Amino acid sequence: MRSEVLNSGKTISIAFFLLAIILTVWAVPAPAQTNTRGLPDFSDLVDRVGPAVVNIRTTQKVSQNPQGFPGFPGMDPNDPFFEFFRRFMPPGTPMPGQPGQTPRPGQQQAPEREVPSGVGSGFVIDADGFLLTNHHVVDGADSIIVTFPDNREFKGKVIGSDQRTDVALVKIEGKNFPFLKIGNVANTKVGQWVVAIGSPFGLENSVTAGIVSAKGRDTGEYLPFIQTDVAVNPGNSGGPLLNLDGEVIGINSQIYSRTGGFMGISFAIPIDEATRVAKQLRENGKVSRGRIGVGIGEVDKDVAKALGLDSAVGALVGSVGKDSPAEKAGVIAGDIILRFDGKKVVKASDLPRIVGETKPGSKVNMVLWRKGAEKTVAITVVEFETETAKATPAPVEKPKAAEADKFGLTVGEPTAQEKSTLNLTGGVVVRNAVGVAAAAGVAAGDVILRVGRSDVGSAKQFADLVNAVPKGQATPMLVRRGENSFFVVLTP
Repeated sequence: MRSEVLNSGKTISIAFFLLAIILTVWAVPAPAQTNTRGLPDFSDLVDRVGPAVVNIRTTQKVSQNPQGFPGFPGMDPNDPFFEFFRRFMPPGTPMPGQPGQTPRPGQQQAPEREVPSGVGSGFVIDADGFLLTNHHVVDGADSIIVTFPDNREFKGKVIGSDQRTDVALVKIEGKNFPFLKIGNVANTKVGQWVVAIGSPFGLENSVTAGIVSAKGRDTGEYLPFIQTDVAVNPGNSGGPLLNLDGEVIGINSQIYSRTGGFMGISFAIPIDEATRVAKQLRENGKVSRGRIGVGIGEVDKDVAKALGLDSAVGALVGSVGKDSPAEKAGVIAGDIILRFDGKKVVKASDLPRIVGETKPGSKVNMVLWRKGAEKTVAITVVEFETETAKATPAPVEKPKAAEADKFGLTVGEPTAQEKSTLNLTGGVVVRNAVGVAAAAGVAAGDVILRVGRSDVGSAKQFADLVNAVPKGQATPMLVRRGENSFFVVLTP
């Protein structure tokens, strides 16, 4: 009996033990679901697109010295004397065998030979052998050698090259070439994986990967770049930036670097911009861009608020070229361009791009912000050409000055020479600036054209306008310096 009781107790103890385990397990929360998706495998993508990515080598013709002197321009950089001559020959000294050097009497002209001048990358965009690369890859080349991953080599011909966008179109002879599909940049999102293929430091068919860091990045160039953290180095230039579908979304073009090597930031030309350029190069051999003849600057928050704009948008007109389309359309310094041909100008760098893409000869509407209201003007776009700024000589005539000390300004009527030189029809010239005005960047020689929404016609009018400004009220002034105009916001 005792044995049965003991056995029964053991059974009960075991039952309670098992129940406790079950309750403990039930009480412990289930682990959170984790993202089981691993990192992407790029091998299939590279297998598909790799055959259409090429290595580009360029050569230049240089003269070689018949007497065997190691002429610097054609010298192999690995030659131990290369660095010696580079460092110690006086600047501008013509080296024996250098192109353009006049031979001495009785000396024969040195024969020419081709030497390597650069290495880059490119990619085929159609089966007929058209390929894209960077302008700086083929610029100045006398010959171009295009090498495919299967070691086939072709001689390339530059159909057209555009320095402003750094895009070049090259043609090789043949048919049925492998080519890449063009992607949609608008569908590309920041944070998406991207792949670059190219020849960094001449290492052909190198693959690197990363993510899109930013879109529409302004670097002072004509185009809004795609920023990535993909490793890009010298030799990658002209190679494709690809999405995970194997479509080209950009041309690798630049890096940000303090050392000359990759530092985690690289930039690619958006493929939609590149293909627009390539289309013109293919049809015309050059790119034709629109121009309206204005100098522009950014609109900051203080200026926008003072001028009555809801936000800091648009391009501030700083100068208007003489006889330019803008002058003929009635555009004046101080206008803010908000829309051009129906397209919004969010920041100043948008305007050159929008105007540049407009066909010369087109007549379009442009919406301005002037003196607190929108104004629409019709403007005819002309073909882009380089404009040179005119130097402004110092005035000789002794000017008269009047004080307007609320802002720390001493101003005066422009002299006859200043009116002629600067083509002034109004405004007052700053003779001295201290206090609030000096702190805002106003300097002697500047011309004040407008206070608030009122144009300035004389020093007396300027003083009256300034004296009427209530204490503590932010007041925008349109200031001209040389050929450029800008707003400053002063608070007395």
